[in-house]
Amino acid sequence: MLESANRINSTAITNNQHMLTMLQSWAQAGWIRWLDAEFAAFLYREALADKHPVSPLLLLGAALCSHQNGHGHLCLDLAYCLQSPDKALMLPPEHAAQTPSVTPATLLDQITLTQWIHALDQPLLCAHAPDSQTASQQTVNTPLILQGDPGNTRLYLRRFWHYEQSLRDRIQQRLLSTIPIDETALKSMLDVLFPKAHQLDPARQPDWQKIACALSVRNAFAIITGGPGTGKTTTVVKLLSLLQSLHKQSQPESALLRIRLAAPTGKAAARLSASISAQLSALAESDGIPREVSTVHRLLGPMRHSRYFKHNASNPLPADVVVIDEASMVDVEMMAQLIEALPENCRLILLGDKDQLASVEAGAVLGSLCARANAGHYHQLTADWVNRVTGQTMPTDCLNDQGRALDQAITMLRYSHRFGSVPGIGALADAVNRGADLGDIQRLFNGQHPELRWPATTDKQNLAFEELVSDRQQGYGVYLDCVKNTPDLAADKSEWDRWAITVLTAHSTFQLLAALRKGESGVEELNKRIKQILIKQQLINLPTAEINAGETDEWYAGRPVMITRNNYTLDLMNGDVGITLPYPNPAAPLGSSLRVAFRDTADPTQLRWILPTRLQHVETVFAMTVHKSQGSEFSHTALVLPAHDSPVLTRELIYTGITRASKQFTLICRDPIVLQHGVQTRVFRAGGLAP
Repeated sequence: MLESANRINSTAITNNQHMLTMLQSWAQAGWIRWLDAEFAAFLYREALADKHPVSPLLLLGAALCSHQNGHGHLCLDLAYCLQSPDKALMLPPEHAAQTPSVTPATLLDQITLTQWIHALDQPLLCAHAPDSQTASQQTVNTPLILQGDPGNTRLYLRRFWHYEQSLRDRIQQRLLSTIPIDETALKSMLDVLFPKAHQLDPARQPDWQKIACALSVRNAFAIITGGPGTGKTTTVVKLLSLLQSLHKQSQPESALLRIRLAAPTGKAAARLSASISAQLSALAESDGIPREVSTVHRLLGPMRHSRYFKHNASNPLPADVVVIDEASMVDVEMMAQLIEALPENCRLILLGDKDQLASVEAGAVLGSLCARANAGHYHQLTADWVNRVTGQTMPTDCLNDQGRALDQAITMLRYSHRFGSVPGIGALADAVNRGADLGDIQRLFNGQHPELRWPATTDKQNLAFEELVSDRQQGYGVYLDCVKNTPDLAADKSEWDRWAITVLTAHSTFQLLAALRKGESGVEELNKRIKQILIKQQLINLPTAEINAGETDEWYAGRPVMITRNNYTLDLMNGDVGITLPYPNPAAPLGSSLRVAFRDTADPTQLRWILPTRLQHVETVFAMTVHKSQGSEFSHTALVLPAHDSPVLTRELIYTGITRASKQFTLICRDPIVLQHGVQTRVFRAGGLAP
């Protein structure tokens, strides 16, 4: 066996069959997906059918490019892959059941970048990207596309190259469009919306919210980014009021602007809807600002059994302004289809925290577009215009006459209002975000901030962990106590709805988050542990047979579930969370049977009761991954880090986990060095969207 493996290792880069055999061994071991290996095999068969030669290095590049797409990258960065193959490819993976003797590192060590690029020069299968400002409009039919110069060469699957190019082109078109502005009217309206901007404490000057409104009015494409509590929603509500007022003044006889609001998940949409409703009460001019927020999927109109949408370039959205919240969660495919579906004169405004985790699917759109936001890079002409219409002076370290058009359309909000009463959470998030030393982070847990906790140990039998998850003031006991207070069976539906809303609201009190899915510290094991703790504490009750069987998919009162696949029939989207509750049913032996209560995304004050048997793709979420928690906020969040280093554990993941908490944060980490390494590790997403 060893002799055979060595033979494959030495000949795979020159022998197609050996290369395909090696890729299949990686798929068998779970290192890459079968999809990745089969994609390479498909290209080989295509080349044979057309009697074209094909290099084993092209087959390797195809499989690794597909593998990278599965890990969120838009492409395979050839130079980075050769320089640091284990890090670039995250291979071998954690918890791999088998270990093939041939690894990517040993294989790639035998080739040079020049060799690889030369091997990809096969016109039937791989084309060089058109060198044009309108590359996305040119027809390229090869499965693979190579782009970049020799020092920055990227290999794309055709679909993702088209998405990236289309997004770049359409953003550029919007940045180049000219929007006429009445500066006198704009200045007057901004002063009404921000009457105390000149009275701000010097530490909070300039008023970036006021600047954000001005810059966003000026551009057909704009981004407002900032951490939690910096006022992104407050700013966009004032911006929408400003846009409506300017529109009414310039076109008094026309209808109000058609404004559409959306977010990536149902929970994020519900949060934005609630925030906007709260903000509108403080506005003197709120006509034409909608309270309804949909998911991006619903906004575009999903088509069953298709990755495409009803609204597209041929059938654009009927909208004048589109606002997307939590834009860091939107992948390149969705963002490209969204911007393609907008009318030419429609404004697109993205809101989000550039430092959060990127989308689960391929691309890091917001992070890439905002890569230079910290430094501003505003032209002096931009700063002068901002000063004229806002009275605000941009800091000199934010000026750069070499800045690009995109830089002039991005505003970073820099002062957080959220953690005023619990400054420890904000200080911790800031420390992690700037990559602070471990000692600086540990000092924040020394008792000066009671809202921060770092228990000494997380052993399975540790009573502190049991108390954490079952606590009746700050743990799952809060909502599970509500579950037990069911209405009378004879009560009408409205009373049952009110009770379910109370339960769902209480559920947002606490959430356990994990970095991983697998392993002792992953969500799968944590969900099992937490369920047993809650049974022990008599907070949930299961039939004896189910407890003994240890099943993981049973239904019981209090079970929190998350939708894991879009269900267009039920209008439930990936990420929607519901709670399993008893519901009156005269035909049932006890007068009630289980339903799953979900908030209605269109109207969060309304409930939807779904039979468990209709939910085929759900998972229990006593513990959820940090990725799945994006767009959510909990009073108390506990973040579980693994016992050992993991490539998944990054600064962005830790920061995102911390900023899900609004009042209390608990860190569960056995080894401080794991935290230190995570804070020092940045997410890297290969792609060409970044400046």
